Amino acid sequence: MQNETTNIFGIRAIIEAIESGSTLNKVYLQKGLRGDLFFELDKLIKKNKISVSQVPVEKLDRLSKNSNHQGAVAQISQIDFYDLEQLIEKTKEDNKIPLFLLLDQISDVRNFGAIIRTAECTGVNGIIIQKSGSAPVNAETIKTSAGAAFKVPICRVDHIKDALYLLQASEIKTVAATEKTEDSVFDINFNQPIAIVMGSEHRGVNPSVLKMVDYKAKLPLLGDIGSLNVSVACGAFLYENVRQRTIK
Repeated sequence: MQNETTNIFGIRAIIEAIESGSTLNKVYLQKGLRGDLFFELDKLIKKNKISVSQVPVEKLDRLSKNSNHQGAVAQISQIDFYDLEQLIEKTKEDNKIPLFLLLDQISDVRNFGAIIRTAECTGVNGIIIQKSGSAPVNAETIKTSAGAAFKVPICRVDHIKDALYLLQASEIKTVAATEKTEDSVFDINFNQPIAIVMGSEHRGVNPSVLKMVDYKAKLPLLGDIGSLNVSVACGAFLYENVRQRTIK
């Protein structure tokens, strides 16, 4: 658990934080702010008796380091990280077909936030990141995730290999997204306990990790550009999982 506080910004992200049960120390709102989403946030603030201050936009600019705060910044305790072994056990106890996402040193916070958002929308049971070399779960990540960072369990491990060993020992198959294969994502059976591995923006999945996974799969690329943005590719893999698990 992280005891330090951080600032998150964006009306939707703050709403999601409140609804998820996170403890907000204080919310700063721009003077004169209006709109349906603002009134929804204001109602939640009053209902949960959260301390609030009406401040000029300049203060919000400082608190958010001039990011797109939408007129709202909140001070919150940083996100708790889950224990991977306990999360695997709980997922199985809930009679779910486990679906995990391993991010092999994705470093861009906006990519990370976008992936978390898609993961929440597609029923991912947990996201696994490496302690070193990975994008932090900071205010920009939370904002880009539209608050989904408060809904999807995130685990940190010393090395992605540690997570792979544990997942495979728990009878969860692993599939890496990589161009270094002839197998298509559409050939993978997602109707089983599975973990998807996505590589970093510049290197892709680490070669040593590729040697460990059960499957490798790529997306068909029909244009001249040889690769997709990692958050887009991740979305394609996750929605192929959704398609297979929901098809009648």
